Amino acid sequence: MKTIYLNNDTHEQAACVATIGMFDGVHSGHRFVINHVCHEAHKRGLLSCIITFDRHPKQVTQAGDATGTGFTGQLTTLDERLLLLSRTDVDICVVLPFTSEMAALSARDFMQHVLKEQFCVSTLLTGYDNRFGHPLPDRRETFEDYQRYGRELGIDVVSLCAAGTVSSSIVRRLLAEGDVATANEQLGYPYFLTGTVVNGRHIGTDLGFPTANLEIAPDKLLPAPGVYAVRVRLEASVEQKHGMMNIGHRPTFNGQKTTLEVNIFRFEGDLYGQQMSISLIDRIRPEQRFDSPEALTEQLRKDAEIAEQLLIPTDSTRRPEIIINNHFLP
Repeated sequence: MKTIYLNNDTHEQAACVATIGMFDGVHSGHRFVINHVCHEAHKRGLLSCIITFDRHPKQVTQAGDATGTGFTGQLTTLDERLLLLSRTDVDICVVLPFTSEMAALSARDFMQHVLKEQFCVSTLLTGYDNRFGHPLPDRRETFEDYQRYGRELGIDVVSLCAAGTVSSSIVRRLLAEGDVATANEQLGYPYFLTGTVVNGRHIGTDLGFPTANLEIAPDKLLPAPGVYAVRVRLEASVEQKHGMMNIGHRPTFNGQKTTLEVNIFRFEGDLYGQQMSISLIDRIRPEQRFDSPEALTEQLRKDAEIAEQLLIPTDSTRRPEIIINNHFLP
């Protein structure tokens, strides 16, 4: 897959079949759409193209939203999204810088100046209820408007059939509820967190469950606080290890900051500064406050047993992992 970042330069590119979207998470519904784009491109003898954005549009259009309904975090960072997209059959991925100027473009201007002039889109596949471009003063454009603009510009606008009930919003809600097992079914792969191991307070070591503290991208969506059964891949390793992860504030120790602490079963070694990828398989329990460190230690023993039971069956059925340019994904 060739990746193109939109800038002020012109792009010499052959005609293509394209679709537009954030593709956050590159879930099973997204892959359904991408497969249709690739099929249509092959049928027409054209390149297949995905047009996406460098950030979630809500980060621009709802910045500072005091209602709490604005941006809540991405399922995938841009790098993670591009890696997942590269595992499809699409020929080209165009990354647009979503700025306030781009948000102000009308649908017709976007189709003319970006799709037609910049990237030679000859066929645009879009859902019948999908919307893009700044709304008109009196209404928001319909699919029929896009078709009319397309006829004027020489772009064939084709409706995509519905891709089922999968959506990034549903996955975000499931993760916010801690239901990672169902979220994983929607995604088609385990939800993952990738980051760097940093120094912590060593509370886990004192309890007999040493943990690695993970620092991740600030705009990555965190699941609900709690303890999770996880698979762990260390930097430049093809092996996945079993473990459990706590997401939360460590209420037993009056913690104030959200931390990500991973206990890798039967592991010894220094992990500081290493990159680590965590695949969340299932939630064991919510985070809770214990009366004493001893009570917490006893619960952690039970958590570890449950995690092992949850993880062992998944090893025989999980799909093979892929490492791309030293980046790794589930």
